[in-house]
Amino acid sequence: MAVKRRYQSARRQDQARQTRHAILEAAGKLFVDPGYAATPLTAVAAEAGVAIQTVYAVFGSKSQLLSELIDVTIAGDDDPRSLPDRPFVAEIRALADPRAKLARYARHLTETHARQVEVMLALAGAATADPDAAAIWHKNLQDRRRGMEMLAADLAATGRLRSDHDIDSAADVLWLAMDVHNYDWLVRQRGWPPERYQRWYVDTVAAAILDSSA
Repeated sequence: MAVKRRYQSARRQDQARQTRHAILEAAGKLFVDPGYAATPLTAVAAEAGVAIQTVYAVFGSKSQLLSELIDVTIAGDDDPRSLPDRPFVAEIRALADPRAKLARYARHLTETHARQVEVMLALAGAATADPDAAAIWHKNLQDRRRGMEMLAADLAATGRLRSDHDIDSAADVLWLAMDVHNYDWLVRQRGWPPERYQRWYVDTVAAAILDSSA
């Protein structure tokens, strides 16, 4: 009986994960088109093939669904580890050369933007009219700024920041350069290959904040 109960519990957990994934996938589609404001949760439920009560049971509210969609889209998975605890951060920190650090981050950034660009642009648009979306957007801005402070500190530790930059101003440059609108314009609108976008990121940021020997 114990084995059967464990099996049933595991099966329920798997079904719950599948339901959650289906709802997030539906929200990711509909919040982009026709948009967050134009999409009631009943439409998300219908797209996901679940009852509206299930959507509320799993996420509680439309704004919470949007918030968790953003988190999962940025991370690329449901892994509870925060981004600073992900392997790519350890890889960046292990590199000694500042340009190599930027190149590794550029690869991560390009992969992230490729999966998040439509959702993030939809969030930016929704934030202009919806207070809940605006709060989520501003939280994302703050999270990104903190992440760039960490990267700036790591770059500063190499001793290769330009003399007119400190960690705070370097983080400003990094924060601006990583904005999803840059990826949208260069890759999606202008047709740059992702590899060219990565080179642009490294060359632009290195010229702005690293000394000429880097």
